[in-house]
Amino acid sequence: MTLADLKEELVNWKFSKYKLINFLVGITALMIYEFAGRPYYRPWVYANSINDFHIADTLGNSLGAIAAIFIPVALLTNSPMHGRPLIKLLVISIIIYEIAQPMFGKPIDLWDISASVLTGLLSYSLFSAIFKKEGV
Repeated sequence: MTLADLKEELVNWKFSKYKLINFLVGITALMIYEFAGRPYYRPWVYANSINDFHIADTLGNSLGAIAAIFIPVALLTNSPMHGRPLIKLLVISIIIYEIAQPMFGKPIDLWDISASVLTGLLSYSLFSAIFKKEGV
Protein backbone atom coordinates (compact mmCIF):
# COMPACT_ATOMS: atom_id res chain seq x y z
CA MET A 1 0.00 0.00 0.00
CA THR A 2 1.57 3.25 -1.11
CA LEU A 3 0.75 6.77 0.02
CA ALA A 4 -1.11 7.26 -3.26
CA ASP A 5 -3.24 4.19 -2.44
CA LEU A 6 -3.94 5.57 1.03
CA LYS A 7 -4.94 8.94 -0.42
CA GLU A 8 -7.25 7.24 -2.92
CA GLU A 9 -8.79 5.14 -0.14
CA LEU A 10 -9.49 8.26 1.94
CA VAL A 11 -10.86 10.28 -0.98
CA ASN A 12 -13.15 7.40 -2.00
CA TRP A 13 -14.11 6.49 1.58
CA LYS A 14 -17.43 4.69 1.83
CA PHE A 15 -19.12 2.64 4.50
CA SER A 16 -19.21 -1.06 3.64
CA LYS A 17 -19.68 -4.52 5.09
CA TYR A 18 -15.86 -4.88 5.02
CA LYS A 19 -15.42 -1.77 7.17
CA LEU A 20 -18.21 -2.78 9.55
CA ILE A 21 -16.71 -6.23 10.16
CA ASN A 22 -13.25 -4.81 10.86
CA PHE A 23 -14.64 -2.11 13.11
CA LEU A 24 -16.74 -4.61 15.08
CA VAL A 25 -13.75 -6.91 15.64
CA GLY A 26 -11.64 -3.98 16.85
CA ILE A 27 -14.29 -2.37 19.03
CA THR A 28 -15.22 -5.74 20.57
CA ALA A 29 -11.62 -6.35 21.60
CA LEU A 30 -11.41 -2.81 23.00
CA MET A 31 -14.63 -3.19 25.00
CA ILE A 32 -13.57 -6.54 26.46
CA TYR A 33 -10.25 -5.01 27.48
CA GLU A 34 -11.71 -1.80 28.93
CA PHE A 35 -14.83 -3.21 30.61
CA ALA A 36 -13.70 -6.68 31.72
CA GLY A 37 -9.95 -7.17 31.40
CA ARG A 38 -8.53 -4.05 32.98
CA PRO A 39 -11.06 -3.35 35.76
CA TYR A 40 -11.90 -6.93 36.79
CA TYR A 41 -9.63 -9.66 35.43
CA ARG A 42 -6.25 -8.04 36.03
CA PRO A 43 -6.98 -6.91 39.65
CA TRP A 44 -8.50 -10.32 40.46
CA VAL A 45 -5.41 -12.16 39.16
CA TYR A 46 -3.05 -9.86 41.08
CA ALA A 47 -5.11 -9.93 44.31
CA ASN A 48 -5.25 -13.71 44.35
CA SER A 49 -1.63 -14.25 43.19
CA ILE A 50 -2.81 -16.41 40.32
CA ASN A 51 -0.30 -17.57 37.73
CA ASP A 52 -2.17 -16.95 34.50
CA PHE A 53 0.95 -17.23 32.34
CA HIS A 54 1.25 -13.41 32.02
CA ILE A 55 -2.15 -12.97 30.38
CA ALA A 56 -3.14 -10.22 32.85
CA ASP A 57 0.21 -8.52 32.32
CA THR A 58 -0.10 -8.48 28.54
CA LEU A 59 -3.79 -7.66 28.04
CA GLY A 60 -2.90 -4.31 26.46
CA ASN A 61 -0.63 -6.00 23.98
CA SER A 62 -3.20 -8.63 23.12
CA LEU A 63 -6.74 -7.22 23.22
CA GLY A 64 -5.47 -3.65 22.88
CA ALA A 65 -3.37 -4.60 19.87
CA ILE A 66 -6.36 -6.25 18.19
CA ALA A 67 -8.21 -2.94 18.52
CA ALA A 68 -5.14 -1.01 17.35
CA ILE A 69 -5.03 -3.20 14.24
CA PHE A 70 -8.66 -3.65 13.19
CA ILE A 71 -9.97 -0.13 13.84
CA PRO A 72 -7.38 1.61 11.60
CA VAL A 73 -7.90 -1.08 8.96
CA ALA A 74 -11.63 -0.30 9.07
CA LEU A 75 -11.04 3.43 8.79
CA LEU A 76 -8.21 3.49 6.26
CA THR A 77 -8.81 0.65 3.79
CA ASN A 78 -11.59 -0.34 1.45
CA SER A 79 -10.47 -3.87 0.59
CA PRO A 80 -8.57 -6.85 2.00
CA MET A 81 -5.92 -6.25 -0.64
CA HIS A 82 -4.97 -3.03 1.18
CA GLY A 83 -5.86 -4.30 4.65
CA ARG A 84 -3.21 -7.02 4.74
CA PRO A 85 -0.20 -4.72 4.23
CA LEU A 86 -1.63 -2.23 6.74
CA ILE A 87 -1.94 -5.00 9.33
CA LYS A 88 1.73 -5.88 8.81
CA LEU A 89 2.71 -2.21 9.19
CA LEU A 90 0.63 -1.79 12.34
CA VAL A 91 2.05 -4.94 13.96
CA ILE A 92 5.61 -3.83 13.20
CA SER A 93 4.79 -0.39 14.64
CA ILE A 94 3.44 -1.91 17.85
CA ILE A 95 6.58 -4.03 18.24
CA ILE A 96 8.85 -1.04 17.59
CA TYR A 97 6.91 0.92 20.21
CA GLU A 98 7.56 -1.86 22.74
CA ILE A 99 11.26 -1.97 21.89
CA ALA A 100 11.47 1.83 22.27
CA GLN A 101 10.16 1.77 25.86
CA PRO A 102 13.53 2.76 27.37
CA MET A 103 13.13 6.12 25.60
CA PHE A 104 10.08 6.66 27.83
CA GLY A 105 11.90 5.64 31.01
CA LYS A 106 10.44 2.13 31.10
CA PRO A 107 12.19 -1.22 30.70
CA ILE A 108 11.70 -3.45 27.68
CA ASP A 109 9.14 -6.12 28.54
CA LEU A 110 9.76 -9.30 26.58
CA TRP A 111 6.32 -10.64 27.53
CA ASP A 112 4.70 -7.59 25.91
CA ILE A 113 6.81 -8.03 22.77
CA SER A 114 5.89 -11.72 22.64
CA ALA A 115 2.20 -10.90 23.10
CA SER A 116 2.41 -8.28 20.33
CA VAL A 117 4.00 -10.74 17.90
CA LEU A 118 1.50 -13.49 18.76
CA THR A 119 -1.46 -11.10 18.55
CA GLY A 120 -0.19 -9.77 15.23
CA LEU A 121 -0.03 -13.28 13.80
CA LEU A 122 -3.47 -14.12 15.18
CA SER A 123 -4.94 -10.86 13.86
CA TYR A 124 -3.52 -11.44 10.40
CA SER A 125 -4.85 -15.01 10.44
CA LEU A 126 -8.28 -13.86 11.63
CA PHE A 127 -8.40 -11.15 8.97
CA SER A 128 -7.41 -13.65 6.28
CA ALA A 129 -9.99 -16.17 7.50
CA ILE A 130 -12.78 -13.57 7.51
CA PHE A 131 -11.87 -12.18 4.11
CA LYS A 132 -10.95 -15.31 2.16
CA LYS A 133 -12.45 -13.81 -0.97
CA GLU A 134 -11.10 -10.45 -2.11
CA GLY A 135 -14.61 -9.37 -3.09
CA VAL A 136 -15.96 -8.90 0.45
